[in-house]
Amino acid sequence: MGMGIDDRNRMAKRAAEEIQNGMVVNLGIGIPSLVPNHLSREIQVMFHAENGITGMGPSPEKGKEDENLCNAGGFPVTLMSGGSYCDSAVAFGMIRRGRVDITVLGSLQVSQYGDLANWIVPGKKVPGMGGAMELAQKAKKVIVVMNHCDKNGYPKIVNTCSLPLTSSRCVDLIITEMAVFKVSHEGLLLSEIFAPYNLDSVVSKTGCEFKVSENIRNIPY
Repeated sequence: MGMGIDDRNRMAKRAAEEIQNGMVVNLGIGIPSLVPNHLSREIQVMFHAENGITGMGPSPEKGKEDENLCNAGGFPVTLMSGGSYCDSAVAFGMIRRGRVDITVLGSLQVSQYGDLANWIVPGKKVPGMGGAMELAQKAKKVIVVMNHCDKNGYPKIVNTCSLPLTSSRCVDLIITEMAVFKVSHEGLLLSEIFAPYNLDSVVSKTGCEFKVSENIRNIPY
């Protein structure tokens, strides 16, 4: 099932709420790349990319793209004042030394205990794992933004991942077009629901049990 741009932007906006002043933040391809468009001007952060950029800015206006400046997914980006370039080895060294505060990633599946499967569907061609394994293990906080269900309507939040894992027990927060879950060693806590969905619809589309926050937040359009 496809997802409209409004849902994608709502999810990116919610992920942006987790970012605090002074952080170094890594963004995956797809929905995560929309996050810089939703940060307030008061928040000063450095967006990091595995291909060797620290200090990415919002997506450029149409017609103002720089063909030599792109993120790890190959999409055009801008550079903030104070940003810098490096080779990929240095960029990965930053990740492996734990210098990244938050990474925002897409995923194919997430288990109830935060296992991440986001790099391959067996039998399908894939360009490679990229930096997901390092980011999942070394970033101080791992946020997943993804569709609640796959294109066949099956839940992507599950008891146990059926796809090959990228990393185990690494996800801290899951954001879908329906809801937001906090992840802990005890399992999932439903903390927020996006309009127009309700608790019953979230339960019906989630492939595992979860607890519900006593102060659940309803996010309007």
